[in-house]
Amino acid sequence: MSHTRAIDALRHLAARQRWRPVEVAFWVATLLPFVLAPAYLTLASQIAITAIFAVSLDLIVGYAGLVSLGHATFFGLGAYTAGLLAKAGWGEPLSGLLLAASVAGCFGWLTGFIVVRVRHLALIMITLGIGLLLYEVANRESWLTGGNDGLQGVVIWKLLGRFDFDLYGTTAYTYALAMLLLVVLMARRLIHSPFGLSLRAIRENERRMSPIGISSRAQLHRIYTIAAAIAGIAGGLLAQTTQFVDLSTLGFQRSADLLVMLALGGTGRLYGGVLGAIVFMIARDRLADVNPQYWYFWIGLLLVCVVLFVPNGILGGLARLKPRDTQ
Repeated sequence: MSHTRAIDALRHLAARQRWRPVEVAFWVATLLPFVLAPAYLTLASQIAITAIFAVSLDLIVGYAGLVSLGHATFFGLGAYTAGLLAKAGWGEPLSGLLLAASVAGCFGWLTGFIVVRVRHLALIMITLGIGLLLYEVANRESWLTGGNDGLQGVVIWKLLGRFDFDLYGTTAYTYALAMLLLVVLMARRLIHSPFGLSLRAIRENERRMSPIGISSRAQLHRIYTIAAAIAGIAGGLLAQTTQFVDLSTLGFQRSADLLVMLALGGTGRLYGGVLGAIVFMIARDRLADVNPQYWYFWIGLLLVCVVLFVPNGILGGLARLKPRDTQ
């Protein structure tokens, strides 16, 4: 009987990994800016990068139940790694991105030993504290990071030796969109695996994991490291596509904005972070044009409305109508 249940569970996970028409439509729609809004390709690349960042946070918040207020730490590490590498004379994008993910992932692995030992308010305070510490280190070591003036002299080579990062954002958006697709595919496989199921089980009731032989700390440490590496990819992409890095990549505001995006899109849903990033970035761009000084008021109002009327985010609200389209 147990063997049959295991087979059924694997079949269920395999079925969840199949592409659905709404997903195909979404990815086709991501190509529309090339045709319909070429003037906004730079914004589109920023949205794609932010979506990668949001997916990384959702892996630990939505699936593992680890709330972090310092996730920008890994984003900033990835950005500074890619930027410093380019400034040192090696501006090849793909290898720079790999190194950015590696450095952020290693720092995530090191700090993970502390993070996975605490919960609730202590967890929030520790992640926030780590982020603030790294921010101040970067601010103090201005000889390396550029401090408040930002990292200057970042020169990125042509992508694949052929495509320049032009001012129109064509290469940047293509590059960021390709990375977003790869990250979503990886996250999709991860969350619909036995490992992903164990994370959700830990989130729901961590005490039950030990009796069945699963170390919750080990599982949480793994996903925390993976999420850190993905955030490093997002940071590296930002540095490479803008050819500039400043302290805001490590700032608390970036971490806070990311949580807002997850609240808007819906946590624990593969496309929740992606949708939240799209809504937040477009709203910020439009509202900043209308009211440059008080645009955060409207973002706050939007967030309040979402929390009151669709507490599980936009995708959570849509799930009530079409449960099969939640992922």
